[in-house]
Amino acid sequence: MTIWANLIHISYNFWSDTPEPRRVSAYRDTMQFDDALWIELTQHMADSGLNMAVLDLGDAVQYRSHPEIALKDAWTIGRLEEELARLRELGLEPVPKLNFSTSHDAWLGIYHRQVSTPAYYQVCQDLIEEVSELFGTPRFFHIGMDEETAVNQPRSRFVVVRQHELWWEDLAFFEDVVTRSGSRPWVWSDYAWRHPQDFYWRMSRSTVQSNWHYDLNFTDENEADRPRKMEVEVRDWRYLTYLDLDDQGFEQIPTASNYRQAKSFEATVEFCRHRLDPSRVLGFLQTTWKPTVADFRAHHLQAIDQVARVISADGENGGPR
Repeated sequence: MTIWANLIHISYNFWSDTPEPRRVSAYRDTMQFDDALWIELTQHMADSGLNMAVLDLGDAVQYRSHPEIALKDAWTIGRLEEELARLRELGLEPVPKLNFSTSHDAWLGIYHRQVSTPAYYQVCQDLIEEVSELFGTPRFFHIGMDEETAVNQPRSRFVVVRQHELWWEDLAFFEDVVTRSGSRPWVWSDYAWRHPQDFYWRMSRSTVQSNWHYDLNFTDENEADRPRKMEVEVRDWRYLTYLDLDDQGFEQIPTASNYRQAKSFEATVEFCRHRLDPSRVLGFLQTTWKPTVADFRAHHLQAIDQVARVISADGENGGPR
């Protein structure tokens, strides 16, 4: 069955460790989360034919192993378990996401400043193991690992970037903990944009890949010139990574978003259906990159509706569900 997934932010402390009340993406010590909207969105996902909810947990849970990182109003373990049960009753497979990229780990609190130390490794292992248990050994466990550059941390007070062997060693550590916990690692694939040779040589084929391309251009005058190193500002090339991953035998969950374009999801599915080996496309992931609050209700509903249109067209055309 094709995965039709939507990423929902339970926490939103992923872009900066700096408190700036006027910035939506700034650090906060309380949740940016609306219970009523959460109920509405997940129900709408189920009614629209989606079958997976990827939950960006961060510091929005009072973890038993490390309660010190939890926000003031974080979900209790009991609340998380209730919500997971409700999602399953709706027919939505819950998948956890903890982003360990240094550009997106403000949620780790004091451990955000202890990257790649013994204490850090222990905390990350504890959290992965606990979350895996709470989710009942999920099929996938998303560990992020995207955008780990200084450029992607412009407003953070503490900036750190792993590179070369250390990045790969830490990735292998996370993959190993996830695998031993019974789940399959799932990562963002943009490391391949900057380091294509290393990526395709060293990345484990057992790790699910999510490249992301949020624009509508899926053509290039010289597609044969790949894999290529991509400059950050050249967004039009990013779709080529779908082709590279396919060539290299990776299983993928291509990712779209209504962050920039209202038709990103439909365009992504159409391209991937025509150009990729269907046996290695597990499904598709929709993203909004907005907090789960009422101010962005229309944006969230639009994202789900975009997925629903594709699912509906699939059913009408007798395509894979």
